[in-house]
Amino acid sequence: MRFLMLNWRDPKNPLAGGAERVTRAYLLALVKRGHEVVWYANDFPGCATEEVIDGIRIVRGGGRGVSVWKAWRWYRQQPRFDLVIDQHHGIPWYAPWWCRTNCVAYIHEVLGPIWDAFFPWPTSAIGRHQERWTHWLYRKTTFWTPSECTRHILEKTGVRNVKVIPNGVYTVALPVLPEKPLELPLRLIVVSRLAPNKRIDHSIRVVKCLVEQGIAVHLTIVGTGETEPNLRQLTTELQMDQHVTFTGPLPEARKDEELRRAHFLLHNSLREGWGLNVIEANAMGTPAVVYPVAGLIESTLHDVTGLISEKETPESMGASLIGILNSREKYQGYRQQALERARAVHWDNVLPGATDWLEEQARRKR
Repeated sequence: MRFLMLNWRDPKNPLAGGAERVTRAYLLALVKRGHEVVWYANDFPGCATEEVIDGIRIVRGGGRGVSVWKAWRWYRQQPRFDLVIDQHHGIPWYAPWWCRTNCVAYIHEVLGPIWDAFFPWPTSAIGRHQERWTHWLYRKTTFWTPSECTRHILEKTGVRNVKVIPNGVYTVALPVLPEKPLELPLRLIVVSRLAPNKRIDHSIRVVKCLVEQGIAVHLTIVGTGETEPNLRQLTTELQMDQHVTFTGPLPEARKDEELRRAHFLLHNSLREGWGLNVIEANAMGTPAVVYPVAGLIESTLHDVTGLISEKETPESMGASLIGILNSREKYQGYRQQALERARAVHWDNVLPGATDWLEEQARRKR
């Protein structure tokens, strides 16, 4: 069968992130079953118009505002696809109205408040309204998403059919949980694209809260992005330079090493589709402390594999960390439960069922 993925970015795009890593895993699974898979994405400076990555044919054309039109023009010249996957990132491809074949809408999260993080008013308000209107317009199209939180949000806008498939990870969970006493200095880590919606500044302020309580702590920030200069400036303004290290992007092996060393992963995002790096940390025997937002409240099981703070504030997250410092045996329980959960959601366990479902969607009579 022939599958087409429409996504604004592909794995080589400089702005590619977790969504592209997950998308690649699903498409690679289809390739391994013998299907023909094409990934259509926006172009970017220096990119090739077409190339093949892991058996996936990558086609690039157009940028913001014109790529939907270019995709439609390219599509008209192609043999029939059995399934088109219209991946939304705030704005869709409107494929159900031009693909003339089976189509599902793939969405990692409903952006909602994320519009406010990237755009000033009134652009942010227009974006929010457009997103809600789009979901209503797509209400008869089957949606595919990784979290129950997103399913509930979509159903409130009138979407009738939502398939939930939690994301997996390629990170191989440690075979044995190594010793890691919960002792000072407390080692914290953030692994993320440094973007406005990730609220990495909150993690730095968590460190400030702990230092003010007399707790020895160090935060390692892994990743890069547009907010890095502001985050470095904030670190200096708060006089936290001795307590915060920016590593930039790291190879997978080095990233896993940093996750193993850390006592906790921090995640302060406005909203997530799932929280891939939470499970990657869990695979290294490291629990997470996260904000109580969509996606993260599913990737972290409160008081089982980690902690969910009561509020979306650095003070609340800091209080959660201080509380567990007095329950060191409970911390070791979090580590063990987190490791077991990471094993359960490895891609080897997720992809067979997900690929079966995609094949079913391709076989449907339109």
